[in-house]
Amino acid sequence: MACTTIVSIQLFAQKKQFTIAEATNGMSTTLAPKSIKNACWQPGTDKLWQSEKKNNEDVWTVTSFSADGTTVSNIDQGTYPEKVTAIPAIKWLDKDDAWFLNGKDVLLGAYAAHKFNWSVLATMPENADHVTIDKSKKIAYTVDNNLWLWDKEQGSVAVTKEANKDVVCGQSVHRDEFGIDKGIFFSPKGNYLAYYRMDQSMVKDYPIIKWDATPATVDLIKYPMAGGTSHEVTLNVYNPATGKTVTMQTGEKNKDHYLTCVTWSPDEKYIYIAILNRGQNHLWLNKYDAKTGEKIKTLFEETDAKYVHPTHALTFIPGENDEFIWWSERDGYEHLYLYNTNGKLVRQLTKGKWVVNDIAGITTWGKKVIITAAKESPLEKHIYSVALENGRMERIDKGAGMHSAVCSEDGKYVLDVYSGAGIPKNTYVRATDGSYSEELVKSPDPLADYDRPQIKNVTITAADGLTPLYGKLILPTNFDSTKKYPVIVYLYNGPNVQLIHNSFPESGNLWYEYMAQHGYIVFTMDGRGSWNRGIAFEQATFHKLGDAEMDDQMKGVDYLRSLRYVDANRMGVHGWSYGGFMTTSLMLKHPGIFKCAVAGGPVMDWKMYEVMYTERYMGTPQNNAAGYENADLLDKTKNLQGKLLLIHGTQDNTVVWQHSIDFIKKCVDENVQVDYFVYPGYEHNVRGKDRVHLMQKVSSYFDDYLK
Repeated sequence: MACTTIVSIQLFAQKKQFTIAEATNGMSTTLAPKSIKNACWQPGTDKLWQSEKKNNEDVWTVTSFSADGTTVSNIDQGTYPEKVTAIPAIKWLDKDDAWFLNGKDVLLGAYAAHKFNWSVLATMPENADHVTIDKSKKIAYTVDNNLWLWDKEQGSVAVTKEANKDVVCGQSVHRDEFGIDKGIFFSPKGNYLAYYRMDQSMVKDYPIIKWDATPATVDLIKYPMAGGTSHEVTLNVYNPATGKTVTMQTGEKNKDHYLTCVTWSPDEKYIYIAILNRGQNHLWLNKYDAKTGEKIKTLFEETDAKYVHPTHALTFIPGENDEFIWWSERDGYEHLYLYNTNGKLVRQLTKGKWVVNDIAGITTWGKKVIITAAKESPLEKHIYSVALENGRMERIDKGAGMHSAVCSEDGKYVLDVYSGAGIPKNTYVRATDGSYSEELVKSPDPLADYDRPQIKNVTITAADGLTPLYGKLILPTNFDSTKKYPVIVYLYNGPNVQLIHNSFPESGNLWYEYMAQHGYIVFTMDGRGSWNRGIAFEQATFHKLGDAEMDDQMKGVDYLRSLRYVDANRMGVHGWSYGGFMTTSLMLKHPGIFKCAVAGGPVMDWKMYEVMYTERYMGTPQNNAAGYENADLLDKTKNLQGKLLLIHGTQDNTVVWQHSIDFIKKCVDENVQVDYFVYPGYEHNVRGKDRVHLMQKVSSYFDDYLK
């Protein structure tokens, strides 16, 4: 069963065609919708900063919002102590101080009377990385595998002195899973420095070949694979006043677990860590004494028959040491829960068959949390206030589409930037109590001069016979329903990703429209296993990646075949990463359906993928041998019918190159012909100008075998 709605885009004679460069990178470069640049709120004020070009010069302007109206002021950038090639994207430390990194120099700007006074706060070593500056004006950074701390009195001090390069301090751990994107955590007042310490010495080396020298060189990385030995992580706290470090007592007997959601208490006395077991189905939120490392208590536990997936730190209520917001999918959807630090649930703040996407801020005046959520539709994101007292929700924004929110420090105002069907990008400032709204920028349509296709929003019933799935059908320009057209299916259909939104461009991707201009129908759909539809929707693929989502994509194929203008003998499929796995799976498990395919960076054998991600969805090869065998594509090469192009980055450290190399070897063993192309020097994705080369390669492959 399927139903459609049509997005009408008027077509006129002599409209322009997209170049492959515009189709690939245009939406972030020459065809980007108009918006404000480098927008940020000045802490402790109602002032919104942005950079603008005036008289061919980049300048800062500041808009003050109040009940009496708005005031726009030009800012004197001051004199930089060294050459700055472009107006900086500043970061505020507090109301009066901002900073940015210029090369290896940390520039500090003291702001007063509409003018900055800039100075070099510190110069980082040439090989410094992960530079983090605190409002106390202390700077933490890493050099190789060790962590350093700089302050004005002592200069640079080595926090760690690990001689073993396999022991890494101050960097992200667990391969950036669980929402982890850093390894440095200053305490709220800057008096202490917490950091991850990761011992990888027990993990096997994996070679990444670098081809930029002759002979080629090898970079040995640590890549823990599913079912294998993983690294061990601890959280340490360094006291600059004493020079001493303590380790949080997260478990000496069993270190085969994950330390997530690291959060300081506002008073700097405690650190909260959510410990997740290796099986990822049991979580303990623990409270530790920051000075001694002693475990104070477990506030609560969360379990799930399949998996628990923590991705957010605790959010403490401003002015409170004993209340925080916790994210959980315990009722089937990602929602917010108000807890006290004794572990007592005060109340569930949000509830319903929809998910919360982000916490943008908390008001200091009315005890409301400002969030974005998919409450209206899983295809949209809107801004709401939620009362901490009773969970009452009020929508703040207006207009259908995808809204993002950036709150002023006190939560009084929100910068609302959104796009939707027919709306390239609109930018508003809104008062979170609903009393004020002002449009700052309404972007003209950057695609108005182009020949654009008709787009149908499609709803299809999943293979379970119950679940609605959302997709888009992009028809060729100059579409004639009496003709038959070749079709390209683009997919991802893996965890944590959603392709289908109500956003601009309506197609979701200008490459789809480029191919439509060249006579193709393009179809894309989010099946079960993808993101933003609740835990049951995502867990439909548990322990059997490549089954339920494959069945759903085949329902999409059934829909396409039901259309009289689809040429079922000329169908192609394309995807990258998980989408590459799906693309290859469709060619091998449903041979003969697609005439050709392009799979980029594909997982071919989940036993060769990383521990954290794989074991969450598949368990281990030891406890789910049948699931791994079913998903393994290396033993199915003989099923290939049609043409398959594999593409891989030679330095891919996410889906390692061996996946496609092993697949090629199996094809040779089975006397199966397959096409192959590599991008030397690239990791998991091909970016920048070379992406144009990639998309031309993909487009030409479809032209060769579907036209």
